[in-house]
Amino acid sequence: MKENDVSYMERTRDFYRAQGYTNDYQWAHYEDVPFSRLQKPLSQCKVAVVTTAMPDSKAGREQRQVHSCPSLPIPSSLYTDELSWHKTMTHTNDVASFLPLKQLKRCEDEGLIGELGDRFHSIPTEYSQRNTLDNDAPKILTRCRQDAVDIAILVPL
Repeated sequence: MKENDVSYMERTRDFYRAQGYTNDYQWAHYEDVPFSRLQKPLSQCKVAVVTTAMPDSKAGREQRQVHSCPSLPIPSSLYTDELSWHKTMTHTNDVASFLPLKQLKRCEDEGLIGELGDRFHSIPTEYSQRNTLDNDAPKILTRCRQDAVDIAILVPL
């Protein structure tokens, strides 16, 4: 970091303190990392994508819940307006720039991965680690298991 830079975590704490919050945000952390080594080559694995972008539909805009959508055909848009990204410096009009389904399909065609998962999954951005761990993450895991997915790529927006 440069001399005058302020770290993201420090800036976030200062922001919430200025809003009157007396307890600092508790960053998610895990003592036991819930990941494991691949049991087969990547070229034989089924890959799903999990994103914080929501379906561009009434349900996606209004229901803060886990959504699952077909990976193909690739959606032409996703709902991202409520997410934190620099709206004056960039846009989310190019779905391929933040939802790598097209790229993964190409990897499948080239034999780099076994296949693209049947569905991709949208998970709401939550500021509650408990809700994510107790509700949303188990739903994503169940759906990935239903689809016989070997790998889930997490793509926050």
